[in-house]
Amino acid sequence: MTHPIFLMSGNDDDDDSSVIVETRTKTKRPPLYKVLLLNDDYTPMEFVVAVLERFFGMSHAQAFEIMLTVHKKGVAVVGVFSHEIAETKVAQVMDFARRHQHPLQCTMEKE
Repeated sequence: MTHPIFLMSGNDDDDDSSVIVETRTKTKRPPLYKVLLLNDDYTPMEFVVAVLERFFGMSHAQAFEIMLTVHKKGVAVVGVFSHEIAETKVAQVMDFARRHQHPLQCTMEKE
């Protein structure tokens, strides 16, 4: 999106004042993505807490609260990131869960 900036130049004595239009391009912020954890009936709560601490830098108390939200509501937003970071977080969580033989699901969606 561009926004024109008008600059007046010339003397007040002249009838011939000129207008200079300078266009500046406003950079658009990249879209953000929510990373979501989904509840399942098999992944232990302690494992979910460990994932939140390890991959999302949460304290034990924060991770425990989010885990309870996932458990009670079926889903919780665990972070909001740029596309690349969200994609990486999802891949890391899914790989970690798979390696530990848990069906934990992690997804992302545009905010």
